[in-house]
Amino acid sequence: MLNEKNIKSFIASGEGYNIEFKVSIPSKIKDVTEEICAFANAAGGTLLLGVNDNNVVQGVTFNNAKRSALQNSINEISPALHCKIYTVTVDSKDVVVIEVPSGENKPYVLSGAIYVRQGPNSQKLTTVEEMRDFFQQADKIYFDEAPCKAIDIDQDVPDNNINQFRVLAGLGATVSNEQVFNNLKLITKEGFLKNGATLFFAENPEHFFEKAVIRCIAFDGIYKRFIEDDKIMIGSLYNQYLQAMSWLKKKLDVRYDIEGEGSQPRKEIWEIPETVFKEAIINALAHRDYYDKGARITIEVFNDRVEISNPGGLISGIPKNEFGKRSLSRNPLIFGLFERIRMVEQVGSGIGRMRDLMIEADLTEPEFNTEGMFTVTVRRPFDFNKWVDKWVDNLTDNRVNIIKAIHENSKVSKRELEDKVGLSATAIDNNLDALKDLGLIERVGSAKGGHWQINYILP
Repeated sequence: MLNEKNIKSFIASGEGYNIEFKVSIPSKIKDVTEEICAFANAAGGTLLLGVNDNNVVQGVTFNNAKRSALQNSINEISPALHCKIYTVTVDSKDVVVIEVPSGENKPYVLSGAIYVRQGPNSQKLTTVEEMRDFFQQADKIYFDEAPCKAIDIDQDVPDNNINQFRVLAGLGATVSNEQVFNNLKLITKEGFLKNGATLFFAENPEHFFEKAVIRCIAFDGIYKRFIEDDKIMIGSLYNQYLQAMSWLKKKLDVRYDIEGEGSQPRKEIWEIPETVFKEAIINALAHRDYYDKGARITIEVFNDRVEISNPGGLISGIPKNEFGKRSLSRNPLIFGLFERIRMVEQVGSGIGRMRDLMIEADLTEPEFNTEGMFTVTVRRPFDFNKWVDKWVDNLTDNRVNIIKAIHENSKVSKRELEDKVGLSATAIDNNLDALKDLGLIERVGSAKGGHWQINYILP
């Protein structure tokens, strides 16, 4: 059982993947039971009733009637789940503690629905695809929740990595390193550090997971023929992110806004918004399929684009029509740790934020391939009119206009091209075929769901 000191440590750590606060006991007691069910279907967790979202103890009244109502609601979870429920006085106020184990008989169902923990939130599975994906996962523990039996915490986890996390997560000095690991449930009940914690805190996690690295490659041109630079980023996941961002900064055009000179640092303005890369790289680190031992995350820089890929396509629990609107994670513990250090924000909002940033910068929207390897492609800016001028003598006006229309919208349809260029369907097809023969454009994906790609080569 937790005591007052333990609970204050939880409160200082804040909400997360394994910890949930509620300021009061809701009149709809099922709201609490849904959280309990979600914890049981994940790695377990602790609910504190009587603590608000600002980590302040408000206290609650927990009489026999409320205890009975809560227990009756928990009894509706199937299969049966045993939770520890008790009251602890914190700063003269009562806090109800509900300790939820990681269930051994997943999935746990409440009122015919399955609830799962995603980062700091609980989510109800509503589609057949989501449930199918969960049942597939229920028979094997999440990769990041499995024990890493080869690691020696004292030798392989340096204090500077833990201290770095503490600073980024805003954890005070009153919480010990051991308590941080216990609060975040980074250690299995057998005493082994979990895989996700190894990736996040070990000095050299690649010693235990060889392909858990980022390979950064710069090519000369738009094809994978001539390699200019090839580096492997190793270390903790956060340090891999920092190294990759530093490498990208050297490969891309970065200018500075000098208006902030003086006491203010100069503002860096990347040719592609820096936050786009932050979102893409963190997404790759948090959601890649670490069970795939044959592939790595790759960042590839070409003259016309940057591609960021990670093993594992779109999780089956996310319908394609909801891609970018919601999120499920293959690695909820890793996702939760990134959320702790404020590297991920609202669940499912990253894709939309990347699109918005590219549009605001007057750049082409990012392209996403969700089959097999999950790949994000962002187009680099360039002087399109100057490029077209190089081809004017070799192209008809109609073909120049078609290329301009594709440059403005890579998903432009043939019907839209007919209206924009003023040609018949047959004429559009003939001109598209001619542009393909010249090597200037190609079709990526299906006729209905794919997009056009311009090959920015000079004559």
